[in-house]
Amino acid sequence: MRGLTLHRHAVLAVLAMFALVGAFVLVAAPAARAGENIFVEVTPNSAPAGTRVTVRASCDNSNNQQATVHSDAFGRVVLRPDNGFLTGAVTIAGNKQPGDYPVDLRCPNGSTASTMLTVLNMAQPSKGPATGGGGTVGDRGTGSLLLVGGLAVVAVAAGLGVFGGNRRRTRPGA
Repeated sequence: MRGLTLHRHAVLAVLAMFALVGAFVLVAAPAARAGENIFVEVTPNSAPAGTRVTVRASCDNSNNQQATVHSDAFGRVVLRPDNGFLTGAVTIAGNKQPGDYPVDLRCPNGSTASTMLTVLNMAQPSKGPATGGGGTVGDRGTGSLLLVGGLAVVAVAAGLGVFGGNRRRTRPGA
């Protein structure tokens, strides 16, 4: 009977240890803060001026209400509820200079979030120098002459192939 009592005390001690560890973890864990799910993102986050971008955001528990986003790159945009998020699309102003522009979210509950939009310098490249295309550019007849000459060489080679294939072969001494 003494072994059974000892075993019961050991089990109770282990359970007490688990309870103490569990209590410590619960007390030491940081409390959930409001605003953990507040964010704003721009896709693509780097784009040339004049490009359409998509803005997606979350205002924690207020994603069923409209929110606003503002940036010097595109002005003010109203985001609308869409499948649990707030979304909208906007075009970056065509005359925006390259650089980084903050995108600021303001939620209906007063919370805010921010991200960065990079406007790229995508100026059209200048045309290459007019250096010509070699010997065929200046004289139109030269290109035609090369074409006719190439066709003639192909015809001669085909004729020689046919002529060479039709020759009879004779055996020595026959």
